Amino acid sequence: MKMDREKLVVVGNGMAGARVVEEILKRAPGRFAITMFGAEPYGNYNRILLSNVLNGSQSAAEIFMNPLAWYAENGIKLHAGVKATLIDRQRKVVVGAPLKKEALAYAVDAAKAPDAAPVEEPYDYVIIATGSRPFVPPMEGFGGPGTFLFRTIDDCDQIAEYAKTCKEAAVIGGGLLGLEAARGLMTHGVEVTILEAAPQLMIAQLDPEAGQMLRDTIEDMGIQVLCEKITTKIVREDGRIKRLDFKDGSTLATDMVVVSAGIRPIAEIASVSGLAVNKAIVCDDQMRTSDRSIFAVGECVEHRGKIYGLVDPIWEQAKVLADVLTGFDPKAEYLGSKLGTKLKVMGVELASMGDTKPSLPDDEVVVYREPSRGVYKKLIVRENKIAGAILLGETDTAGVLMQMFMANAAVSARRADLLFGSATGAPVLSVFDLPDHAQICNCNGVTKGAIKEAITIGKCHSVAKVGGCTKAGLGCGSCKSLIAQLIEAYAGEVVDDASEHYYVPGVALEKSQLVAEIKRLGLKSVSAVFRELAGGKEDPASKVGLASLLKTLWPGEYDDERDARFINDRVHANIQKDGTFSVVPRIYGGVTSPAELRRIAEVAEKYNVPMVKFTGGQRLDLLGVKKDDLPKMWKDLGIPSGHAYTKSFRTCKSCVGTDFCRYGLGDSIKLAQEIEHRFQGIESPHKMKLATAGCPRNCSEAYVKDLGAVAIEGGLWEIYIGGAAGGTIRKGDLLCTVKSHDEVLKLMGRFMQYYREHGKYLERTYHFVERLGIETIRMIVVEDSEGIAARLDAAIQQAVDAYKDPWQEAEVPAYPGQFSAPELAQVLEVAENNG
Repeated sequence: MKMDREKLVVVGNGMAGARVVEEILKRAPGRFAITMFGAEPYGNYNRILLSNVLNGSQSAAEIFMNPLAWYAENGIKLHAGVKATLIDRQRKVVVGAPLKKEALAYAVDAAKAPDAAPVEEPYDYVIIATGSRPFVPPMEGFGGPGTFLFRTIDDCDQIAEYAKTCKEAAVIGGGLLGLEAARGLMTHGVEVTILEAAPQLMIAQLDPEAGQMLRDTIEDMGIQVLCEKITTKIVREDGRIKRLDFKDGSTLATDMVVVSAGIRPIAEIASVSGLAVNKAIVCDDQMRTSDRSIFAVGECVEHRGKIYGLVDPIWEQAKVLADVLTGFDPKAEYLGSKLGTKLKVMGVELASMGDTKPSLPDDEVVVYREPSRGVYKKLIVRENKIAGAILLGETDTAGVLMQMFMANAAVSARRADLLFGSATGAPVLSVFDLPDHAQICNCNGVTKGAIKEAITIGKCHSVAKVGGCTKAGLGCGSCKSLIAQLIEAYAGEVVDDASEHYYVPGVALEKSQLVAEIKRLGLKSVSAVFRELAGGKEDPASKVGLASLLKTLWPGEYDDERDARFINDRVHANIQKDGTFSVVPRIYGGVTSPAELRRIAEVAEKYNVPMVKFTGGQRLDLLGVKKDDLPKMWKDLGIPSGHAYTKSFRTCKSCVGTDFCRYGLGDSIKLAQEIEHRFQGIESPHKMKLATAGCPRNCSEAYVKDLGAVAIEGGLWEIYIGGAAGGTIRKGDLLCTVKSHDEVLKLMGRFMQYYREHGKYLERTYHFVERLGIETIRMIVVEDSEGIAARLDAAIQQAVDAYKDPWQEAEVPAYPGQFSAPELAQVLEVAENNG
């Protein structure tokens, strides 16, 4: 007889609650019938990225870790928008109350939906993961119009909307959360003032000197910082905020107030349910509360007298709880966490761990300061081990320091090596002795074990190849020295990185040298390059990169040897995992017509297309197309290729602009269409995604595209370059501000050509811009410091003039058998061999 599954109820659907469920599913899939209560009406999202939502560099949808569909896929019953209010321990039932849509999910007295019946769920076990709520310092007037907290997606939406009506904003709180809120507000056109009650910023992570240096850097960005300011009253006139009154008698004019002054555990459900509560919910080393069938995890927990507000301790707690509850390791214990963090605050690199000041007479303190560059390094050594460290502005050795701190490892006699690296190049820390579960890359969560496997099994013997295999080292880069050590330990030596500077591995020249030789010798085919520059030895892995480069250098003259192109470029469609292809027609600026849509629908039906999907670039993707149907489909569509399959200009996304939007400042649709018509099909080192936004509200996400144009007051356009919103998240750098569409097209084209000439193969614009620096690029592209602007303009125009719609090969194939369908195994083999 089949046993009923045990009932597990999780109270809280934030990062802690969702993470512990993920850990349970890994260990015992299907064992529990899981129900979750979430006071917010959404799936689980990453609160760490809320400032990106506020500043517009990411949409709310992009920060979800577990959207609503994830719960259904894993058989989890989710009560979204329902706040659990009581654990009835006698009846073994969790009781919840649906909230009003506008209710603050974290409020103690969150308004309940009228006439909504209580929700009851029976349980065998409960996990409380209610997290924390923002702390509001005592002040008169908070809670009315113009006052906000900074904790949820809804908070971000409300802050951004209200900021449209304001000129000045005050952020109460100078810790990490407050600075992130200020960073988010900067993009909404308001003058921001940060108010901190303590004598310095980020008092939990920095000492006074580092705090002052960070303050100086932030004030250089145009943000006012006031420390030792305690707000006593928010003063209003005619219903709107006019000023803040401070305890010392001074005042500050402002239009809105955002409070981000720390957090407090949400423990009410534990209190009313009769569980032990002190400052938070009291738990033992196995994350049990005073009731053995009820556990707790995250910021709502007090463990051995401590409350943790960082992510890493929560992940550790979640693993222990899952081990114990599933029986995977019934003796697992959480013994507390050492706290360290590495982050970027207002664009400033920062690493902090352990103590910020000495506490014992024998503590050794090593300090390096360079105020002109905003660099400060401090090390506290206690009993020959790291007791604390601060790295501000320069964090190259943070990875090694963090590992030594977490492992409680003995330090070298030369303390300077810990801050600057060994003068001899010898490693400061032997990673060989670290356990496999030790996290080497904090940015992407890559362990030593995963890197070791890539080295020993995947034969990745260079730092770059390890990064390509595991993503280690592709974030801040501070762990690259540790990766190199692991390669030396398990492979004997690190492969000479010189080859990694070659444009392609089969030709021993970096890009500028390669381009010079190709032009000198007039080489217009891949086979000619191998013949003249590689001793006649052809390297299959180099063909695709060389083909891309040659097409850039010789527009209209390139000898297109199709065997040198990836399958996508040979047939002008994107191969899928089953050997079929996707077809994406060009839809200029995301604007189409009923007739065009009808034609696309008719084609999809005619060729039995399994899926038609909207893309993120405002186009339609026809997925599952047979190879031999491609040319017939292109003819029937009668629309140019959207180039969704190649390393080139892809699309230009647009918002409504001035056509219909009441906020529009510029005609973003017309500009987007002009951009697409001009640059369609332009080959580049990697794909380029563009967008135009009719105002700084950034609905089309222009700030986080490879190139973006944003309309501002006065009929002007800002041009941004190097943005990203995929695996890498980066707001683009402002290249320049111009007055017309023609100038946007000119400067965008000039930057594209410079990127085409100097970008490494498969280097996205965001890495290119970071590598060269925005000031250097601005001087060359805008100020013409090298006198090459006219040549760049002519070169991009030549590429534009050489454009031919590749789908015209439907009429006359480029070579015999171009669209004949080989066996699936052959297609997949080609795809694998070509990356």
